[in-house]
Amino acid sequence: MTKNLITLMSCAALLCACGTQKNTTAVQYPVVLPGEQAPLADPGQNNFGGTHTTDTTGLAARIAARRAEMSKIRTVHFNDLQMSDPYIYPEASTQTYYLTSSGGRMWKSKDLVMWEGPYNIIDIKGLWLERAGFAAAAEIHKIGKYYYYAGTWSDHSDLIEQVPRRYNVPHNQTYLLRSENVEGPYTSFAVEPGYDYQPHNWDCIDGTLYQENGHTYMIFVHEWTQIIDGTMDYIELSSDLTHTISEKPVTMFRASEHPAVAEMNSKGEATFGLKMPGWVTDGPQMFRTDTGKLGMLWASWGQERYIQCVCYSQSGTIAGPWVQEPEPFLADNSGHGMLFTTFGGKLMYVVHHVDGKGPRKPQFWNVDKSGDKLVLGSRIYVDENFNIK
Repeated sequence: MTKNLITLMSCAALLCACGTQKNTTAVQYPVVLPGEQAPLADPGQNNFGGTHTTDTTGLAARIAARRAEMSKIRTVHFNDLQMSDPYIYPEASTQTYYLTSSGGRMWKSKDLVMWEGPYNIIDIKGLWLERAGFAAAAEIHKIGKYYYYAGTWSDHSDLIEQVPRRYNVPHNQTYLLRSENVEGPYTSFAVEPGYDYQPHNWDCIDGTLYQENGHTYMIFVHEWTQIIDGTMDYIELSSDLTHTISEKPVTMFRASEHPAVAEMNSKGEATFGLKMPGWVTDGPQMFRTDTGKLGMLWASWGQERYIQCVCYSQSGTIAGPWVQEPEPFLADNSGHGMLFTTFGGKLMYVVHHVDGKGPRKPQFWNVDKSGDKLVLGSRIYVDENFNIK
């Protein structure tokens, strides 16, 4: 059963849409063997990350067929997109919006209404990332003359820890790729192929880039699946982003520090078909209000399932301390949202939402950051006449 469940979690990761110093020599890590998992979810239980059945017969083939169908280039109305963790990068030179998400491919649009894609823009041949295949929570950042692609890869064939009666922890890392063109191809440039920007023995996801006073940082999630109470951490990168220069990551806060974040088992939430207790951190994005206050959007689970949270740095720097806003920024099974500015200068918020047990679909919202705090406005609807209103 354990072997089937590992296979299932690896395959399910394809559908859900899921040591820091410079090192130039190959490191041999101990082999970690699978062990006893947390109890299986109950039939019909709320469950993130795929079905909890242990019957995986034909599952890989079905997933491959589904991925082949979904990979066909086409033009789609915004309302018909299905994805987790949407991220929009507006490129002024092409007057085009580029949309990435979990899945790792790119969509592009001139008007935020009709989207063409999905395009494969990454080249990870020969890296351990190729075994994982699926890139989660992909983002694009422009730093200097380069565009950087930050995605999370999860290799369930390479275990870093076995937590008894909990989880077989896979090699999970946010890795950076680089291109001189916003549309790619994005390729590896790290100090060594497959370099771990985060500690190898940490389960890390959802890395994002942030610059402050000439320094570049990666903010990332240390997964609750490994440590029970998930954390948000940061590391400093070298000036060329090829490696990490921090001696160790700095923890910004724990998930349980937010009063609206709920413990998963207490809310009846299973993950990867398992009843794992804990508190979740997900999807960070840094922002500054117009008054200069430094904030962070991040996601977790609460009374209305997936929720968007926000916190602010009292010092105005990445060092914090970070203070959580007591109420969710947005609840209603919505989360992992990102801010972007249109070519017309309008600040918008894109977030994925699940209606009932349906698929994850992106939504647009109005937001205001003119004061000391980010304020959520009304939802922006894209109507049947191809208008945003």
